[in-house]
Amino acid sequence: MSHSSSSEPPPLLNLDQNLSVAPVPLDLLPKHLAIIMDGNGRWAQEQGAPREEGHKIGSEVVNNIVRVCRRWGIQHLTLYAFSEQNWGRPKSEIKALMKLLDQYLREQRSDILENRIRLKAIGDLSKLPFWVRTPLQALIKESAQAQGMTLTLALSYGGREEIVRATQHIAQAVQKGQLSPSDINEATIQAYLYEPDQPAPDLIIRTSGEQRLSNFLLWQCAYAEFDFLPIPWPLFNEEALREVCIRFASRERRFGLTSAQLTANSTSS
Repeated sequence: MSHSSSSEPPPLLNLDQNLSVAPVPLDLLPKHLAIIMDGNGRWAQEQGAPREEGHKIGSEVVNNIVRVCRRWGIQHLTLYAFSEQNWGRPKSEIKALMKLLDQYLREQRSDILENRIRLKAIGDLSKLPFWVRTPLQALIKESAQAQGMTLTLALSYGGREEIVRATQHIAQAVQKGQLSPSDINEATIQAYLYEPDQPAPDLIIRTSGEQRLSNFLLWQCAYAEFDFLPIPWPLFNEEALREVCIRFASRERRFGLTSAQLTANSTSS
């Protein structure tokens, strides 16, 4: 399939049909998938539509991909929904994005709860409008005990800002005598991240052809695999995700070891 041959948005899944069968065995899927959802505005402009229309279509793709990941058994899905730097965009676009987030929370609340999805959010949530932050935090609390997939929304998020925030908390702990500088290590920094207990992403996808991280999960992505797709987010669908997961399953993740060491370790276990 050529992903760039059509500008039409992908069809949403018909959930009455058993279409969503994982492309590889569960143990070969990423346990934590993170996605930089890029290209909504540019795609809309290429269609002669306002950027806000691209974000609207993009939110429908989010619904689709969340359902696919849940059905496949992916345990953690993190979506880069709104970056710290996005606050510099036109106010009209920011308002439209906040309205879409509010709409998503209202329309998907029942699905999230019924499907035992645990909702989380990372980022400086204090910057979100009150009328968005309140239902977001309410649904996070309401779904906190869910045992299914964890869906994390990165909102007003920046990877550098997260590391700075963690460093400030560590400095305060040292200043109060609660922590010795000589005891600070990777685990210390991890403990002060937004979601310290969440596993690092195994796979990071970025749509729209850009090949950069844009300040996303900088600490957590140390050993992540990457897949940069030419298609914009409004054209991303189950088939595109299926192809990415097949590629991911074929990769050898060595974590600094050699192939021979990995083979020996798997044999001994």
